[in-house]
Amino acid sequence: MHAARRRSYIGGAGLALVAAAAALLLGGGSSQAASGHPYLALGDSVGFGYITQAGFEYGNADNFVGYPDYVAPALGFQETNAHCPGEATAGFISSSGADNGCRPYKAAFPLHVSYSGTQLAFATSFLVAHPNTGLVTLQIGANDAFILERNCAGDAACISAGLPALLAQISDNVDTILRDLKATRFHGLLMVVNYYSLDYSDPAGTALTVALNNAITNHAQADGAVVADAFTAFLHAAAPAGGKTCQAGLLNASPQNQLTCDVHPSQSGQKLLAETIDDEYHIATGE
Repeated sequence: MHAARRRSYIGGAGLALVAAAAALLLGGGSSQAASGHPYLALGDSVGFGYITQAGFEYGNADNFVGYPDYVAPALGFQETNAHCPGEATAGFISSSGADNGCRPYKAAFPLHVSYSGTQLAFATSFLVAHPNTGLVTLQIGANDAFILERNCAGDAACISAGLPALLAQISDNVDTILRDLKATRFHGLLMVVNYYSLDYSDPAGTALTVALNNAITNHAQADGAVVADAFTAFLHAAAPAGGKTCQAGLLNASPQNQLTCDVHPSQSGQKLLAETIDDEYHIATGE
């Protein structure tokens, strides 16, 4: 984290409006980040703001607040959040690709933005129509690992045997996605957001997260993308709790036991993700 660039996301929209008004009054020039460019957020349940077992709340996507809702006002962007709970890399690309629940969720409940085809098709169409998009974030890949875990019924030997091929496929799929996004020739910044460990005090689980993150970001630089390092941001934030991400308050409490957590970020976790993206945006653009 770069302390000079950290900001409060409480009342971020109001602060952005005040800053814009001040720039006009003072006759100052506006940067790309303050000029209302579109921001396209892509990925899975993390950025969607998913809450496990939310019941009737699923009927209105406004009930779910993800990090794009904090990033957009902080940077002065106009948000389009295409995240879909359960989205995997193959399903992101193809309507017949492996899926961990995005397609049935999208059929039953509204997303933050409506689209009928794949997330990639929506994204490329959006960027062609909005070449002035200032920022695209992509966070995808965790559901691929969950599919392997489910197919192996949690058997550690099965997961270990299938992991190398899975990581190679994730890397290839993310490469395809990034190349297709860049091919639209939008004018802004392309950013890959990696994943946090669910428990940094668990060496085996954290090692799997590191391997997943390496696969996700393997082609980022070659594909013209920067990386927002959520893994390290959560590591530092969880340190006072002994590396336990749940006890640090960064994950949603489990509906069955409020002293345990599921895999999704709490609002403090979402804000930390937003701060990480904000920091990386300023570093990459110099704004």
